[in-house]
Amino acid sequence: MSEHDYSAPSGLRTRGTILILPGRGETQRSYGRLGARLAADAYHVRVLPPAAAVSDLGDDFVAPVVLIGADLGAAVVGAAAARGDLPGVDAVVLAGLPGYGVQTTDGWDAELDARTHCPTHRGVLSGDADFRPGALDSAVPSDLLDAVYGSTSELPHLLLVGDADPYADRAALTGAAKSLPRARLAVVRGGHHDVLNDLQHRSVAAEIVTFLEALRESLVPVVTVESSAW
Repeated sequence: MSEHDYSAPSGLRTRGTILILPGRGETQRSYGRLGARLAADAYHVRVLPPAAAVSDLGDDFVAPVVLIGADLGAAVVGAAAARGDLPGVDAVVLAGLPGYGVQTTDGWDAELDARTHCPTHRGVLSGDADFRPGALDSAVPSDLLDAVYGSTSELPHLLLVGDADPYADRAALTGAAKSLPRARLAVVRGGHHDVLNDLQHRSVAAEIVTFLEALRESLVPVVTVESSAW
């Protein structure tokens, strides 16, 4: 097992497999915290290299298999789902899916502010010698975004976006959520582009686990709220 594999706690039955594809500039180290947190709920988590071929992931995984993509990774995963090119994958999570075009930031501090306000994750990015600052200044290929935003894939989709994400196209995301047969769009209050690694990372991880548990029950929610004062 590599340093980017996270196993369920000893003695617990593995409930499924989560594969994570990083985005622009990121490395496998960017998802250590998320991997460990999801593994604690008895899922086997593997953080893939950013250039991994998602259409050839192998089949030696405990089902259900869920593929999470962030930023460019979300576009790659969503486009592959649209093409029906994710053999063995049971559902996808698209986090921080970008919009069209180029958006530039004025230096590293501005990029960090656009990515995340979590001090711990800002330290992870700043301390990773392999992280590529400025990568968000490059546009995501439009053919990938065309495929994602026009997708009618039958795979269950969880779409995650921060309401303070400067790279997101909320209108396009809303349209995609309505067009996909089985989709859930979750908006994170105060969340920035690295929505999996922002201040709200605990709540976001909980939303992912809720999705995974519903997936095991044919997308029937495990918990429904009958009455609430908030």
